Amino acid sequence: MNNEEEADIMTTKSSDLSATYISSDRADSWHRAKQRREESTGAVTELMLDLADLRPGDRVLDVAAGTGDSSLIAARRVEPNGHVLAVDMSANMLKRAEASAREAGLTNIETRVMNAATLEFEANSLDVVICRLALMLFANPTAALAEMHRVVKPTRKVAVMVFSAPERNPFHGLALQVARGIGNMPTPPPGQPGMFALGGEGLLDHVYRQAGFNGVSIHPGTIRRRYSSLQDAIQGMKGSSAALHDLMVKLSEADQDRAWEQIEKGLSQFAGPDGFDAPGEVLIGVGTK
Repeated sequence: MNNEEEADIMTTKSSDLSATYISSDRADSWHRAKQRREESTGAVTELMLDLADLRPGDRVLDVAAGTGDSSLIAARRVEPNGHVLAVDMSANMLKRAEASAREAGLTNIETRVMNAATLEFEANSLDVVICRLALMLFANPTAALAEMHRVVKPTRKVAVMVFSAPERNPFHGLALQVARGIGNMPTPPPGQPGMFALGGEGLLDHVYRQAGFNGVSIHPGTIRRRYSSLQDAIQGMKGSSAALHDLMVKLSEADQDRAWEQIEKGLSQFAGPDGFDAPGEVLIGVGTK
C-alpha cells in the first residue's frame, strides 16, 4: 500500500505513489500476489485479529483494505451474524476484494471507496477497527488513528500492523537503500510517509497514545519472504513493490540495471539449495478506546 496526495492531507497514500496504487494494473498485480502474501503474512495477520479481540457478531472496519486479504479472514471470524466493512481509496483494489469474497463464499463483506482521513461512520459505531500494512504510509498516522478511535465503540480495540525497521526487513530494506544510493535520493526523514516510517523504537506506541488510546501494546511478529530461487524473488519484488517502483522510475535505464544488479548481489545471501528465504518483521499495535 502506498500514499495519495497531500491534497487529501491526513491519511491518504503519498503523492508519487497514488496513481500507481489506484490503477487497475496495480490491483491486478496485487491480486496475483495474494497467495504469496498469505504465505508471508498469514500468521501475523491472524495474530493481529487475535489481539483485536474479534468476536462472532462484530461489526469490523478494515481501513486501507486493498484486495481484502485481512477482510476475508476477519469475515470468517465474525460469522454468522458479524459484518466486515472494507474501505480503501482504490475502487480497483476493492473490486478484487469483492471477487475474492464471492470466490470464498462470503456474503458478510461490504466494500466502500473511502478516504481514511475522514471515515464516513458515526462515532462509537464499530466493534473493531483493523488496518494492515498501511498506517506507515499515511501522511498523518496520528490523525488516522484518532479517526479510528472516534468510530470504534468504548472498551473495544483498534489493531494495526506496520513494518518494523529496514534492517529487520532486508528484502525491501536493502532494495530501497540501493535505489536511493544510486539515485542520490535521501532516506525519508522522520515523520514522512514510507514503508518503515513507524518501525523505529517507540514510534508506533507514541502515535497510539497521541490518538487517545488506553492499554496500548506493541507486538513484534516474524514474517518470511520465501521463493523458489533468487531470480524468482527478484521477479516477485519487481511485481509487488510500489515503493521500489516509485524510486526506480526516477533512475535512468542504465542506473536501473545497475540497481537491480546490486540488489541481486545483496539478496544472494538469502539464497541456497532450498531456495530463497529472507527474514522480516512487523509490529502489531493494539489500543483500547
